[in-house]
Amino acid sequence: MMTAVRQERWKATMPFEHRSQPLLPRPLFRRRVTRYAAIALCYVFGALAIGILGYHYFEKLSWLDSLLNASMILGGMGPVDPVRTVAGKIFASCYALFSGIVFLVAAGILFAPVIHRFLHRLHVEMGTEQKDAEG
Repeated sequence: MMTAVRQERWKATMPFEHRSQPLLPRPLFRRRVTRYAAIALCYVFGALAIGILGYHYFEKLSWLDSLLNASMILGGMGPVDPVRTVAGKIFASCYALFSGIVFLVAAGILFAPVIHRFLHRLHVEMGTEQKDAEG
């Protein structure tokens, strides 16, 4: 059995409710989804900033062209301006791979509360059906 201190530590590391707890009320769930969307957006903007700085530094593009190229790569469309330097080509290759990972991470962060709620609801419903069958 967990001590009170260990339970508090466990709650601090687990942002979702345990399967034995009831579903989170809708207003709190909306707040959770908003918080997770903000976190995902921070990841995307951070990755965009890395791309802007990289294109500006390695390819000597203007800030606006750097934004355009980084946005297009991050969105999965590909670069707009041709990459001319060796360092720029290495950066563009690494940034393209990095962008794919950022997309997957951001999608995971964004959908985690929704998927958790869906699975938690199924578990809660299954638990009530089992109690009805036993009782």
